[in-house]
Amino acid sequence: MRQSRIAACVSSLLLCAACALTGTGAAQAAPQTAATGYVALGDSYSSGVGAGNYFATSRECLRSPRAYPALWAASHPRSSFDFTACNGARTSDVMDHQLGPLSSRTGLVSLTVGGSDSGFGHVMTTCVLRGTNACVSAVAEARTYMDGTLPHDLDRLYSVIRRKAPAAHVVVLGYPHLYKVHGTCAGGISDTSRSALNSAVDHLNTVTAKRAADHGYTFADVRAAFREHEICSPSPWVRSVSLLAPVESYHPTSLGQSRGYLPVFTRTA
Repeated sequence: MRQSRIAACVSSLLLCAACALTGTGAAQAAPQTAATGYVALGDSYSSGVGAGNYFATSRECLRSPRAYPALWAASHPRSSFDFTACNGARTSDVMDHQLGPLSSRTGLVSLTVGGSDSGFGHVMTTCVLRGTNACVSAVAEARTYMDGTLPHDLDRLYSVIRRKAPAAHVVVLGYPHLYKVHGTCAGGISDTSRSALNSAVDHLNTVTAKRAADHGYTFADVRAAFREHEICSPSPWVRSVSLLAPVESYHPTSLGQSRGYLPVFTRTA
């Protein structure tokens, strides 16, 4: 009788152990949904301004199926794809209007942001209309903003992204040089202005890369991909100033998206 009780106890212990190992007991954890969704955030360089063929539903955001996020999503099926990047978006705009799709199911996030915060639209207008001295001065003001205010704004945005999408791999993409200095352009702004603008892009990328790294995010540098394809190069992938479509000025063309941004993003996604 005693041996029967011992055998029964041993059998019960073995059954409990088996349930724990196989997850068939009452305490079995609920299965988790895989984090496979992709959310594309950011400004005009991510929405695809300059690439054309904009979605009718995107209105002032000017999202294009030729933008690198849409191109990548078309060839890399995911559980979901949300394209919220918008023309002219600053860090505060991304935070206030673009983060809705982020969740624990988000596995990948991409974004470009910081150019609009730093006033590149104003800088470009100044450089085109007011000459070299005013251009260099406007660039210096933008650099001051990049050093003073932008890092804090990026930190706030990056922290919220991580909180809303804790499992996501986040890729922060940079900006290309706008000009090939001493290039093929017969007119336009001076080479001094062009160099100053490229230097501002370098500075913005440096600030953005540092903040991204401190948050554990991947920074994807596109400058090498655009080399020899800047404005004033024989085959530019960046639009010069356009009177017919001014909003597209100084943005990547469809080739800039497909041959510049897309390969760099694909290597880091």
